Amino acid sequence: MRDIHMNLLKSIKSAVVLALGVAMVSCAGVDNPGLEYAPNMYHSVAYEPLKQITDENAGDWVQMDQENSNYGEYYSSNPLNPNRMNMRTPPANTIARGKSPYRVAKDDLDSAANVISPYPEGNEAILKDGKVLYEKFCDHCHGKDGITPGKVGDVFLGVPAYNSAAIKDKPEGHVFHVITHGKGRMGAHASQLSVDERWRIARYVQKLQKQ
Repeated sequence: MRDIHMNLLKSIKSAVVLALGVAMVSCAGVDNPGLEYAPNMYHSVAYEPLKQITDENAGDWVQMDQENSNYGEYYSSNPLNPNRMNMRTPPANTIARGKSPYRVAKDDLDSAANVISPYPEGNEAILKDGKVLYEKFCDHCHGKDGITPGKVGDVFLGVPAYNSAAIKDKPEGHVFHVITHGKGRMGAHASQLSVDERWRIARYVQKLQKQ
């Protein structure tokens, strides 16, 4: 009796699997592609800044075919913006989140000297980070101690010692400005180092100036 029940159960399972398979195959045509469950998980309701689908019929299986470049996409343009763009140019004088503006002109070293570091004196963590960054980006020219030039500084002469009369009294804002815009043979490092990283290096250079 048990064997009869087991065989019957297997037959039922096979019939269900076969029926599901037939149903899936019959729904696979272009005219009847099936259902997309929870489409909001795949297609954002909000405007996406880096995406612009201007076809208002995009995603409509009835009016589109699989050769269309927007197949499976959805209309996602902002009709209130110029050219229906999702991204807009930020208003003048606005600051991006997480960014600190620095607007001192390249040649205005006098104003740069008055810029104050965002970090208080005596912060050992900032000094430690500045040392690590200095050794990655600076010591090949200025040397590990800021006095004896590094390997690159030996080739390209004119790298000043931080404890020299011309450099040792330069304020932190001046050092930050030179790292940002460069000076003389030294190139600008703003594209390589964030504002925060430049301030950390400037703090460490202040230590080397006092040697």
